[in-house]
Parts: sequence; structure tokens; C-alpha cells
Amino acid sequence: MASLDKDLDPVLDKDGVRLTVDDAIATVTLTNAAKRNAQSPALWRALTEAGRSLPGTVRVVVLRAEGKSFSAGLDRQAFTPEGFDGEPSFIDLARGTDADLDATIAEYQEAFTWWRRSDVVSIAAVQGHAIGAGFQLALACDLRVVADDVQFAMRETSLGLVPDLTGTHPLVGLVGYARALEICATGRFVAAEEAERTGLANLAVAAGELDDAVRDLAAALLAAPRDAVIETKALLRGARERTYEEQRRAERAAQARRLRDLAGAGD
Repeated sequence: MASLDKDLDPVLDKDGVRLTVDDAIATVTLTNAAKRNAQSPALWRALTEAGRSLPGTVRVVVLRAEGKSFSAGLDRQAFTPEGFDGEPSFIDLARGTDADLDATIAEYQEAFTWWRRSDVVSIAAVQGHAIGAGFQLALACDLRVVADDVQFAMRETSLGLVPDLTGTHPLVGLVGYARALEICATGRFVAAEEAERTGLANLAVAAGELDDAVRDLAAALLAAPRDAVIETKALLRGARERTYEEQRRAERAAQARRLRDLAGAGD
């Protein structure tokens, strides 16, 4: 598919991650197509760095991947005794203290947390396989546009593990507890039609139309004033934790801020 960051100078390009910025739109691209964008601690650190490198002009962040697969998940080298060069193996981590293991997993999770920050809207453009950590990376974004060949799967449970890269919260929020449990416990594939029908995907399109669909969505998101989008995102993000009356109060407070800002702009 055609690149969303073609001809742009990268802000960051390392360890299988490239970040480019075109005014209000940033594109984060997974670039290790030869390994189906399998993930590693180095890639996670690069994703975290990409989030910290976003200029203040950015309003929309697109996450995409080169090649036929979005991400095949965790690089299986992590489970070998030698692990990755310069990294503790997962076997070594398991032998460490609970505090050290918790701190390491928390560091890995940082690559998945910044996509939902309040000042940007993130869109995952997903084609082919998005398995395990790949599925969770797509779930980390606010919105998902998928190609008709997409194959989501949460395979951690079948490996004797649990999904621990922040994917469980958005998955339950999108499809509900029962379906989320079934998806995770069976490790089965979720294809494009089911993803769109159940809310995992906002839109499913032909593979050749994926970039164009994402561009159109990004343009639509940029049409509204930035502060109004930020306030609306905060209202919606907090709605599940608030009661109906608390949400009413939050709406009033947010609208009061917007009206005051608009009135001040007209002075």
C-alpha cells in the first residue's frame, strides 16, 4: 500500500519504528516487514520515544505498518535462553524479584499508553495479522481502520501467559466482558467483518484503500477546533466511570469552559 509518510524526513527512525510529521498529522510506521513487524523491547522503547518526540502541532497520530502484516506479535526470540542482544531474556526476568519484574513490564507498557493521551487522536491502520502484542498495539489507539484481510488474535493465554500490554481494558470496553474473555481464552482469529460489527474496528475497507480511508478520517478529525475535540474526548473517556448525573455535570462544566473560551476569543 502507498506510504502515508512518503517523502517526509523522519523525526525518528530506529529499531523498527519511523516517526514522520506533516504539520498536524504524525505517522508512526513499523518498518521491520521482513519479520512481520515482530515486537521487542527495543521496538517498545522506540515507540515510547516516538510519543515523547511529537511536536505540539500534532493533533492526529496514525499508526501503520509496512509489509503484509501489521504485527505478528512478540518476537519469539524473547523466549529463548539468550533473548535479545543486550537485553535480559524473559527467563532471566522471571528469575528476578517481583519488584524488578513489575518495573520492567511497566516500562514495556509505556509504548502502549501514550496513544490515548488527551491532546491527540490516534488511528491504527491495520492490515494482515495483528497478533498478541500486535493486537494490543492496535487496541492502544483511539480508533482502528482495518483492511479486509485483517486477522486479530490474542494468543498470550495459549502460551500460558496473559495479555499485559494494556490491551485488556480497551478490549472489554469495545466488545464486552464475555466476548473479550472468549477471544483471549481461545486465541481465535477475529476477521474484518466481525471486527467492524463488534466495534473493534471503526471501518473496514479493501486493502488497497486503507491509506486513503485513514487520510479521509484524519482530515475529518482535523475539521473541528482542537480544544473542542480535546474536551469531547475527555468527556467520552470518562463516561464509563461516571454515573449519569456525574456525566451531566461533566458536560456542563466542559461546555462552560468552551463558551468562555469562545466568548474570550471574540473580545
